[in-house]
Amino acid sequence: MQRLFFSNILLLIILNLLVKPFYLFGIDVQVQNLVGQEAYGLYFSLLNFSFLFNIFQDLGITNYNTKNIAAHPHLVKGYLGRVLGLRITLGVLYFALTIGLALILGYDNISMHILSLLVLNQILVGMILYFRSNFAGLLWFKTDALFSVLDRVLLIGICLVLLYNGSFRSAFEITWFVYAQTAAYGTVALLGLFLTFRYLKVPVLRLKRNYAVAIIKKSWPFALLVLLMMLYTRMDAVMLERLLPNGKVEAGIYAQGFRILDAVNIFGLLAAGLLLPIFSNLLQNKQPIKPLLNSATKLVLGTAIATGMIAVYFSKELMSWIYYADYTESAIVFPWIILSFIPIAATYIFGTLLTAAGELKRLNQLAALGILVNFTLNWIVIPKYGATGAAVVTLITQSFAGIGQIALVNHYFKFKMNWRLFLQLIGFSISLFAAVYLLDSFYVKSTILEVIIAFAIALFGMFVFRLLSFRALIEQFRAVSLQKNKQQERN
Repeated sequence: MQRLFFSNILLLIILNLLVKPFYLFGIDVQVQNLVGQEAYGLYFSLLNFSFLFNIFQDLGITNYNTKNIAAHPHLVKGYLGRVLGLRITLGVLYFALTIGLALILGYDNISMHILSLLVLNQILVGMILYFRSNFAGLLWFKTDALFSVLDRVLLIGICLVLLYNGSFRSAFEITWFVYAQTAAYGTVALLGLFLTFRYLKVPVLRLKRNYAVAIIKKSWPFALLVLLMMLYTRMDAVMLERLLPNGKVEAGIYAQGFRILDAVNIFGLLAAGLLLPIFSNLLQNKQPIKPLLNSATKLVLGTAIATGMIAVYFSKELMSWIYYADYTESAIVFPWIILSFIPIAATYIFGTLLTAAGELKRLNQLAALGILVNFTLNWIVIPKYGATGAAVVTLITQSFAGIGQIALVNHYFKFKMNWRLFLQLIGFSISLFAAVYLLDSFYVKSTILEVIIAFAIALFGMFVFRLLSFRALIEQFRAVSLQKNKQQERN
């Protein structure tokens, strides 16, 4: 079983690392280059708006379903009709809530049309995630891995035709991009529905009040956390578009830098996904948590520091490689956005540990403060500084969340400040900056080669400062595997 799990989780990681960055830089970037800052800025703002209340269409049902089906696979047929009925009801609630708020805020007809399609797309994505939860619960790992990227693959195929065919390219509009998403997500959702009904059965849709209330009671703290974090992560673009006369353009500038942050976040999300079950297992079996926490902090934060600092140093070059027009302002905004990856990486470690420990109340309180900080500062700085101000606020808010979660972990587990690790990270940061600065004084023919050398220096520095060590992680994996084997023997 362990060999099956690790082989398929590796397949899942490889597929996502191959497909999603290609989509972001091969398709999404080209769409913005083609339609311009204003049109893409409107789309980006509305996309973020559609994310704000997305949790209301799920409320933790997907995670609950995966755990329940994995533990009791024979119950999947009985659950199917109930869960689908509940999801449809919540989807209607999410649609009404989002569109109703948009009407209150005074969006025009064009914006409402695009937003309605984006909300529909979110509902389709939610259905895909639900079908994937059934596949994962039934241990259909390869099917789950395929469905994790199939929508993006179809979207890439459609957009390649639209973006690189001369007759389509010349008339391309941002709404075409949204229509392409609807076609891709709709196709995969129908395929998931077909496979579910074929191998299980066609259910009778029904909404049972007791069942719905039981699920929501168990999942609402996590759902609230997702909602609060989504608000302070996604409201920047919405506020840019709403508060400024040229808000669409400013949102487009912000989107150019945020896209790269979105791409590097894939590493953090994968790390959090692997850490959560391990942390949970160690806590459940009352095993020491600090060795894994230190190892993960060194690896993830070290990687984030290297990525952030190198990206800041070569920000103009990165923007010019990705965007063939209108990148001057985004090169100023981007460094503030990409530096946010460092505190975000901290939340992937310490927030994951707090989630595994069940400290969702504290996390929700911290996230609520994060919303207050983000909204207040954005309201003050956006009218004067535009996208640059929003980027600085993003860094401040994410730093507040990251430091707050570190403090909560130290308080909850009664850990003392790890000054040795802190000095290792500081020493690595200073040394890397000095090395890259000196590297720039040498004559290197290619900037790409210079960036590659900078990352090689960062990798060497992580070994020098003992941030990169797989020994402790391997030992933790072995300890978890040994504990599971003992549990299986007892059972």
